[in-house]
Amino acid sequence: MSAAPLSPEELERYARHIVLPEIGGAGQQKLKRARVLVIGAGGLGSPVLQYLAATGVGTLGIVDNDVVSLSNLQRQVIHDSASIGRQKLESACDSIEKINRNVSVNLHNLRLDATNAAGVVAQYDVVVDGSDNFATRYAVADACAIARRALVHASVGRFDGQITVLKPYETGGDGKPNPSYRDLFPEPPPDGLVPSCAEAGVLGALTGVVGTLQAMEVIKLITGIGEPLVGRLLLYDALAARFDTIRYSARTEGADR
Repeated sequence: MSAAPLSPEELERYARHIVLPEIGGAGQQKLKRARVLVIGAGGLGSPVLQYLAATGVGTLGIVDNDVVSLSNLQRQVIHDSASIGRQKLESACDSIEKINRNVSVNLHNLRLDATNAAGVVAQYDVVVDGSDNFATRYAVADACAIARRALVHASVGRFDGQITVLKPYETGGDGKPNPSYRDLFPEPPPDGLVPSCAEAGVLGALTGVVGTLQAMEVIKLITGIGEPLVGRLLLYDALAARFDTIRYSARTEGADR
């Protein structure tokens, strides 16, 4: 389905994109046609939603069932002090409208799990996981693999973050299947082993760095530019200001997990 032509207002709004040969008018049209699901309107979801809205992604879906609290505001920059007590979905939607009224927003007031993830994921082209629990991460990754949807996964803790792109339904340049989330993390850790951000803390600006990297991967996937982080786990150490990349691959049948 083709999107409507870019209006004069959109041509001016996205002029710095359109002048890039790698994007151009055709790439901006792809962004306008795209439907992106963002799971979580929190620390990671905030910059993802803000930048994808500013970029001109035509439809943004948001999954969240929480309300804004004062302790969120140190990192969840899509919300403000006046939003305390409101549903994060409503607060995020209002912020997106202020950024770019050309963007349509779909709100999913629920917590994704193995029973409902497939139905939500299938409505979108690309999925961004900014969730904070392993049950949701595995459910979303499985649903994306079955529905053949690219998944941009990230997580953060204290001063460190990691990000990767998952497309296990495709093969790489070597003809081998791309790895899945379960190839990278075969099983969730035992309860209590990995402390939550509420328990261990997280630097607010860290979520901005990693969430912005997620938004960049989404733009690459939609427009077809660059090399997405498929089969590569990008690690960010904020205290050392260092990025490292680990390559990983699909596990062969019978491999030790």
